[in-house]
Amino acid sequence: MILGDEHAMEVLGSRLARVLTGALVVYLCGDLGTGKTTLVRAILRALGYRGPVKSPTYTLVEIYRCAGQRVYHFDLYRLADPEELEFMGARDYFGENALCLVEWPERGRGSLPAADVMVTLEYWQSGRRCHLQAVEEGGRAALAGFQPPAGVGVRRNGA
Repeated sequence: MILGDEHAMEVLGSRLARVLTGALVVYLCGDLGTGKTTLVRAILRALGYRGPVKSPTYTLVEIYRCAGQRVYHFDLYRLADPEELEFMGARDYFGENALCLVEWPERGRGSLPAADVMVTLEYWQSGRRCHLQAVEEGGRAALAGFQPPAGVGVRRNGA
């Protein structure tokens, strides 16, 4: 999907919030500034959260409760070693019936559960390009109901 501006990212987040329900692990991949936190903020807003949404770069995780669901937002950019996740008890977060949104998952490799859905954001001309991939069965079930924003071209299963 091609996202021309921040509003398009917000619409995408709103559409994703409709299908990312229950216990799912979502990896958010992309370079600095590609919109990972903006997308998380849009998902949380669509779920009804009205407070401030900040990147948990220094705290590693922010906890939200919205729409009767727990949402954990991880930002692993400053993680020095994946074992730090064990020390902070991250396994407990992933063990709950919660939506876990993980920025910079490659920094936690080996200490994170597998992703159900992978979202990759990259710079594309003056906007962003977004690739959604269902990795596990929970992700396939979630993305089966995904409706892309109007006017956005989507390829499914590499077609």
